[in-house]
Amino acid sequence: MDDREFPATTEGYRLILEWLSSCGTIVDVGIEGSASYGAGLTRYLHNADISVSEVPHPSRRLRRASGKSDELDAYAAARVVLSRHQLSTPKRGNGAIEAIRALRVASTSATKAATASMNTLRALIVTAPDELREQLRGLRAATLLTRCVDLPTDAERLSDPAEATKMALRSLATRTKLLRSEATQLKKNLAALVADAAPATSAVFGLGTDTAAALLITIGDNPDRLRSEASFAHLCGVAPVPASSGKTHRHRLHRGGDRRANQALHTAVIVRLRYHNGAREYANRRTTEGKSMPEIIRCQKRYLAREVFTALRTDYRDLTP
Repeated sequence: MDDREFPATTEGYRLILEWLSSCGTIVDVGIEGSASYGAGLTRYLHNADISVSEVPHPSRRLRRASGKSDELDAYAAARVVLSRHQLSTPKRGNGAIEAIRALRVASTSATKAATASMNTLRALIVTAPDELREQLRGLRAATLLTRCVDLPTDAERLSDPAEATKMALRSLATRTKLLRSEATQLKKNLAALVADAAPATSAVFGLGTDTAAALLITIGDNPDRLRSEASFAHLCGVAPVPASSGKTHRHRLHRGGDRRANQALHTAVIVRLRYHNGAREYANRRTTEGKSMPEIIRCQKRYLAREVFTALRTDYRDLTP
């Protein structure tokens, strides 16, 4: 019927809703990227009680044939909504899970930055002048950071490689300590928030704060969009799909879904195979039957997804059995 551009602001969202209402009765709104650039508009429409659907990215074949522009993408999204093909319910992003997501993003960033800073410091020590390298070689991380922070520096002699290296090491050590302290505090806040929002899920053996948070983020603040345990397994990329041909009959795990949730399940399974008696007994039994360890891990990931979904139903009573 029509197309128009609006600014990505609260006022722009209000104008979008007015324009949509002027075109007729709003049945559904399709948004591509509802969890990224379209998150603000998605929240605004949800608050206005407007039905919103997540539209998948257009296929590359279609884009090669028709070209790429915002207008073409909008019409393609509208056609997908009309056909009701491959639509999904977007996350609301307005509750405790969105808070968990924000803290996890900050915590992960601080941890990665601290690791990168520490690696840079150790690499700089390798090429440092001999007298400085001898002082710092072989020290534990905490001791090394303390020694580097306490290094005396002379700003008037920075043309001397030894003095410049001392200042660089002091800067890197100070940065690493600050980042580690920040990451530790964020992890504490995240752990408290996860335990409060989903106590049953946090209690599942093998799930730590980070892995439990990743699974909760995958579900979002409106877990009712998951209709069954099978849909949760599909979302996590651990649903079995047929991979048979001719006389060969077998299944493999779905390779789509949220890869962060899949990684979280994989990490939890590795922990369970090492410390959980039931998981170890299962692995030993299947190994004697000729199964390989990757096959055992895949089976355990599927089993763990079922256990996690049961815990999630305890935490979120509105999940459909």
